[in-house]
Amino acid sequence: MKKQTLILFALAVCCMVNPARAQQPVYLDESRDLEERVQDALSRMTLEEKVKLCHAQSKFSSGGVPRLGITELWMSDGPHGVREEIQWNSWGNAGWTNDSCTAFPALTCLAATWDPEMSALYGRAIGEEARYRRKDVLLGPGVNIYRTPLNGRNFEYMGEDPHLASVLVVPYIQEMQKNGVAACVKHYALNNQELWRGHIDVELSDRALYEIYLPAFKASVHEGGAWSIMGAYNKVRGQHACHNELLLQKILKQDWGFDGCVITDWGGAHDTREAALYGLDIEMGSYTNGLTSESEFNYDDYYLARPYLDMLKNGEVPLSTIDDKASRILRLIFRTAMNSQRPWGSFATEEHAEVARRIGEEGTVLLKNAAPDKKTSPLLPIDGSKYDRILVVGENATRSLTQGGGSSELKVKEEISPLAGLQAVYGDKIVYAKGYMSGRSMYSNIEEIPASVMDSLRADAVAQAREADLVIYVGGLNKNHQQDCEAGDRITYGLPFGQNELIEEVLQVNKNMVMVLISGNAVEMPWIKKVPAIVQSWYLGSQGGHSIANILSGEVNPSGKLPFSFPVKLSDNGAHAFDYMSYPGDSIRQIYKEDILVGYRWHDTKKIPALFPFGHGLSYTTFAYGKSQADKVTLAGADDRIVVTVPVRNTGNVTGKEVVQLYIGEEKSAVLRPVKELKGFHKIELQPGEEKVVSFTIEPEDLMYFDEDLHDWKADPGKFKAYIGSSSTDIRSTLSFVLQ
Repeated sequence: MKKQTLILFALAVCCMVNPARAQQPVYLDESRDLEERVQDALSRMTLEEKVKLCHAQSKFSSGGVPRLGITELWMSDGPHGVREEIQWNSWGNAGWTNDSCTAFPALTCLAATWDPEMSALYGRAIGEEARYRRKDVLLGPGVNIYRTPLNGRNFEYMGEDPHLASVLVVPYIQEMQKNGVAACVKHYALNNQELWRGHIDVELSDRALYEIYLPAFKASVHEGGAWSIMGAYNKVRGQHACHNELLLQKILKQDWGFDGCVITDWGGAHDTREAALYGLDIEMGSYTNGLTSESEFNYDDYYLARPYLDMLKNGEVPLSTIDDKASRILRLIFRTAMNSQRPWGSFATEEHAEVARRIGEEGTVLLKNAAPDKKTSPLLPIDGSKYDRILVVGENATRSLTQGGGSSELKVKEEISPLAGLQAVYGDKIVYAKGYMSGRSMYSNIEEIPASVMDSLRADAVAQAREADLVIYVGGLNKNHQQDCEAGDRITYGLPFGQNELIEEVLQVNKNMVMVLISGNAVEMPWIKKVPAIVQSWYLGSQGGHSIANILSGEVNPSGKLPFSFPVKLSDNGAHAFDYMSYPGDSIRQIYKEDILVGYRWHDTKKIPALFPFGHGLSYTTFAYGKSQADKVTLAGADDRIVVTVPVRNTGNVTGKEVVQLYIGEEKSAVLRPVKELKGFHKIELQPGEEKVVSFTIEPEDLMYFDEDLHDWKADPGKFKAYIGSSSTDIRSTLSFVLQ
């Protein structure tokens, strides 16, 4: 008996010193079902511990349950790179020396690739960087729809079309989350302007909501499997989006079955009762303006902190609300911070730089490529042997464009400027003149910069242009306030800092101009007929200079397509075609008067030609489309399909990529419908002379619109057309079919 007692004692001691041999609580056992773990942990927590999960404990972290070994969550701004470390309770940087990241191209560039493979590469690489930095939630990607070219934050989003954004957001999320880092898809929903973003109340039809502004979020949940969603700052139909009964409770959690967390944008919560009842799970950044103001309060003063705990104890809100929130947060923690199987990640590697460069090249759009006169060939690509002196003009050729812009600002390990990239290709043939300046970040108009400074810079650029064989103008917007920048919209559609005047004066002395526009938005182009070649670049990140130089030199054949339309003038855009209540509103409310006719839908239906249409993008080669064919001309039921094929041939002399686009329109409809809507696309690569057959499948779902009376999706029997082309206006083939 004594021997047996000693053995039992020894076993007990072994279990104490070797916890792996002891029976673990279910929530710590990763072999158990996720929901079992969540419910087990929930059953062990006090009410106070559950509430502490629901709010921040620092600028970028929320609390865990130390008593139970449940870890906290660490978040980081994205979606173009992992933000530098900041202090625990201050927006000042923490002074780390090992947090210089890879800056990936802005999401407008990713959208312009029209390539899900690029999206997967992007998500995988940025997920690896976030994981290496021990982040659990990356605050991105953004999928708000491009409604107006004045929105300061358009550069963070994926364009004007819900189908394009839906297709491209899914692989980004899937690949990022393979690293055990949650995507936090933002800003849900209708955050389509920065002016008055904290309180503007958006009114719109159900059709516009469901057909235009929600599909990319739904795809993020249903197909991408996103683990978290960020609420928007604005109001929607009278309630703030971060605790909105319609958006969060009914649509996101009930209709879509979202099982993840809703996280506020920083400072996006405004009411404890609404936050408790209407879908918010984690509150971040309250009592600040989201960026700069410091709180006079403790984190326990947040709406979902002590005030929420008091309401729960007093029976003012149901206990079921905290169990739901805590369950969702635990689910997120177990998927990320307490997932021992997630990889280690990697940071600022050569492989990630290569990903950034490649995406930058794939997304750069050749808008125009002509000869300066009828006797010569197009200016692009640039053959260095033809020129002795190439003048680069423009501040954006040297300006750091990973800084500024708000929460997307990055501290980078390396940033190759356009000037440096061009010098690497063309050597000492490159000379530089700044031409204009934007000054401090507060400058957004030329009137705020001393005239003598601007005059001197312009005169120098013009004088050098007179002596140059070729001018490469690198301008556009930057990330100053009231340009492409969070917390402020642009105040003019034209280029800032006197660039239009500079461009005109340079053209007077040298018509051999290649223009590289760097922006996240469309811009007005009063000089469009005079500039022979125009390249739409974006904020391309760490390797931007190499990406641009490779496109201009012909090392890479451009294949990007515009993810949004370029209107000729601002009033040609649907949001600006009405009175001020459509944009920007009266500071309290605004009404989306263009309804479902956003972007190319507006231009097509209202017969207002765009300067450059949605889907437009040229190449250094040419593509011929053959006659399209369909395997049938009738869709007979819900499970029926039509397969459409079209042959595409490279008729030029260099290898190139083409994005073949499918649009569908109903010939006659009982309700307002656009002339056509994007329903499919494929990016293909073709050698000179090579031909490939591209195939699309049309399903009844592709023909549906949201019926406001039924409050459901519906397709009316009738005649439809399938348009296949190289852009929304460059239609190469059309087929008719019938839905029975």
